[in-house]
Amino acid sequence: MTSSPRQPKTGAPFAHEADGLWEPTDPGVKRQILAHGRDLMLVRVVFEAGAIGAMHQHPHAQNSYVESGRFEITIAGETRVLSQGDSFYVPGNILHGAKALEAGCLIDAFNPMREEFIRPA
Repeated sequence: MTSSPRQPKTGAPFAHEADGLWEPTDPGVKRQILAHGRDLMLVRVVFEAGAIGAMHQHPHAQNSYVESGRFEITIAGETRVLSQGDSFYVPGNILHGAKALEAGCLIDAFNPMREEFIRPA
């Protein structure tokens, strides 16, 4: 039996990469919702080279890990170049964004979960 791509159910203990639904965000950027509960959400975000994650802010605290690639990350007006293995933290309501200097992937964790990322089944 083959299952169609979908978002993991909130609070489900497991999320399989092969089952995950990819959603476009900004041009050249797509995200996949991973395992999550009401107080924590994990999201994979893949960028094509040169793609920009537009400057934005949200009330959620965010911790991000550079799984691959090189990114120019701006948080509250300060910009740094981060590479595979680096990470960054964004407190709630702080303006931030990313530019992929080369193709890569960020793993984002949000507290609490980003409810607006979840589509009804």
